[in-house]
This record gives sequence, structure tokens and C-alpha cells, in this order.
Amino acid sequence: MAKETQRSPAAELSVTSNGDADTSHEEVFQQDLSRAASAAGPITSHAHSAPDSYGMTEGVVAVGPYTGTKSQPTSPTVVPNPAVASRLARAASDSQVEKEKGSASGQTQSGAVVLADDMKSPALEKLELVRKWSINTYKCTKQILSEKLGRGSRTVDLELEAQIEVLRDNKRKYEHVLKLAQTLASQLAQMMQTQRQLGDAFADLSLKSPELHEEFGYNAETQKLLSKNGETLLGAIHFFIASVTTLVDKTIEDTMINIKQYEAARVEYDAYRTDLEELNLGPRDATTLPKIEQSQMQFQMHREKYEKMRKDVSIKLKFLEENKVKVLHNQLVLFHNAIAAYFAGNQQHLEQTLKQFHIKLKMPGADVPSWLEEH
Repeated sequence: MAKETQRSPAAELSVTSNGDADTSHEEVFQQDLSRAASAAGPITSHAHSAPDSYGMTEGVVAVGPYTGTKSQPTSPTVVPNPAVASRLARAASDSQVEKEKGSASGQTQSGAVVLADDMKSPALEKLELVRKWSINTYKCTKQILSEKLGRGSRTVDLELEAQIEVLRDNKRKYEHVLKLAQTLASQLAQMMQTQRQLGDAFADLSLKSPELHEEFGYNAETQKLLSKNGETLLGAIHFFIASVTTLVDKTIEDTMINIKQYEAARVEYDAYRTDLEELNLGPRDATTLPKIEQSQMQFQMHREKYEKMRKDVSIKLKFLEENKVKVLHNQLVLFHNAIAAYFAGNQQHLEQTLKQFHIKLKMPGADVPSWLEEH
């Protein structure tokens, strides 16, 4: 049996289109095709039916093993145009450059976002302050409740606590003296008003009663003199009230504010001391050791604050005691001399007492506004 000559698809295509072409023309055409194929590269496609092993999901094509024969494909070889191939190559390179640019810009933007996250906003700082305040308030409240229930221990400076208690007791007594002095001044002012009215009535009767002119006249002068001396005494009492009020409401109150700060520092110190003691009684491992170190730092900080406030309060109490003795000594001497001179009827001694303490009396009606000021 004669061996059948195998022709290439290009030769078959040439024979079909030009049946009368000679052998030399066919060889030249095959050489041109081979050069074009070597320059651009053939693209082959195999046409066969999809086997049952192929599976398809959404957006994904699952390809099974090839089950065809080992013989050469029977589909024709398609030779692309060189110009088209070059355009496709340029398009692929352009798309790759755009992808690289996009990835670079994405990295730049992501870096900027990281820098923005590192910056602390005022809202986060306020939130952190609120968190610390809440923790500190919780610890102090727990410490106060434990002390009131008799379960917790507290740090006590016996000498300083005794001085603070004496100051509080003296402050209450000074406030009571001030109320009594204010009541005395109010009653004295009402008595002076009654004496002035009584003196005016005696003077009127002295003019209208010739037979009792001298008697009514003596009483009128006496009541007016008592009213005048009462004004002097009232000035001394008002000066006493103003000085003691300044001592109680300004000087002592300023020290009481420092005492309150000292007591708050003491509660914080005891709260963090108790917290540290509880942590030290527990197990020591990798989880609790950082907490113990942090608690030790906070305990040391509050301890220094407590010691500083304790020294400040001690110094304040010392200076307050010196100032209080000096102020009250002068005011008590003034009050005694003024009261004694008034009820003794010694007007000269009463006036000298006011001059000694540089007290200027207000003239009657000085506080009343003039006609021009009213209108």
C-alpha cells in the first residue's frame, strides 16, 4: 500500500485557493508563513467538547484533566497579524504600569492614614482623663465606705488631727460669738432709736409744760447723750464683728480648704496603699507583675502628695494660731473697754478707745443718699 503524503494545512489552503499553482510558488508561500510564525508566534486553539469533569461556579472555571488523544490537533493554525500583536503587547505593558502606579498610590495613602492614627485627638485625651478620674473616684469611694464600716485601715497623724479638731471647734465657737455680737448690735441700734425718740418727746414736753420745763429738759439731754454714746459703742461693736468675721471667713476658712485637700490626699494615699497590699497578697506571675509595678508607682506618687499636704497644713496651722492670737487680743480689748466705758457713762474714755484702734464713726444719716443721687 502506497504511503500517503501528509500535507500541511497551509498547503491545503494554498491548493484550495489556487489549484493551478506550481510547486515553486507553493514552497515560497510556505517559507513566508514560517518566517511570520517565527516572528509573531502561533496561537493554537484546540476545539473539543467539554467533559463531564468540568465544573463551573460563579466567576471560577474548574478545569479537569485532559482526556483527548496524543495525536496532533486537527484544528487549523491561526497566524495573527504582526501589527495587531504589537498593539496587544503595548496595551498589556500599559496596563501593568497603571497597576504599579495604583499600588504605589495605595501604599502612600495607607501611610498617611497610619500617621493620622498616631496623632491623639482632644476627644481621646478627654476620654483618658475621664477614665482616670473614674478609677480614682471609685478607689476613694471604696476606701471611705470601708473606713465607715470599720473594715478598712486609715493613716492617722495624732498630733495633726488633734490640732485640726481644735481648730474646727474654735471655728464653731467663733461663729456663735459673731451671731451673738450681731444680735447685740441690732438690739443696741433699736435701743438707740428708742432713746432718740424718747429724748425728742421729753424736749417737746419741756417746751409745752412750763411748770416741768427743767425736769423734762434733764431727761431729754440724758437720753440724747445715751443715744450718742450708743452710736460710739455701736461703731466699736461693728469693728469687732468685721475683724472677727474676716478671721473666721477668710483666714480660718483658707486653712480649712487646705485641711480638706489634705484629707482628700490622705484618702487617696490609703486607697492606693490598700490596693497595693491586696495585689502583693495575690499570686505573682507574668500577668500580675506589671499591675503590681504600676500600683507601686501610683502608691509612691500619692504618698509624696500626702506628705507634702501634711507639711503644708502643719505650717498653715502654726501661722494661723499666731495670727488668731494677735487679732483676737486686740478685738477683745476693744470690746471690753468700749462696753465698760459706755455703761460707766464715761464718754471721754469711750472716745479714746475708738481713737486707739483708729475707728472712724459714721455720721447719722451718712448712708442716706442725697436728693440729687435719688433723682
